[in-house]
Amino acid sequence: MMTNLEIASVFRELAGLTEKKKENWFKVRAYKKAAEEIEKLTAPLSQIAAAGKLREIPGVGEVIEKKITEMLETGKLEKLEKLKAEVNTSEQIRQ
Repeated sequence: MMTNLEIASVFRELAGLTEKKKENWFKVRAYKKAAEEIEKLTAPLSQIAAAGKLREIPGVGEVIEKKITEMLETGKLEKLEKLKAEVNTSEQIRQ
């Protein structure tokens, strides 16, 4: 199971790749906010999720909640893997 810091790191990476792709800056800001708030937590996200209280974390709405749940359940985030592939592909094309 992923730790809070690992999940926060995923959101930071997601923000960076989203920014690199010049996608909606609201998404970038939301991912950064989620990372910051997750880093502040003293309780493990797994406990918060089990209690059904992820949405009580500032900055965590439906979309972020689903991403956290996916990471807790699978240990990865499919969206991040897709973004990495897209960014790598577009960088290779430019070279």
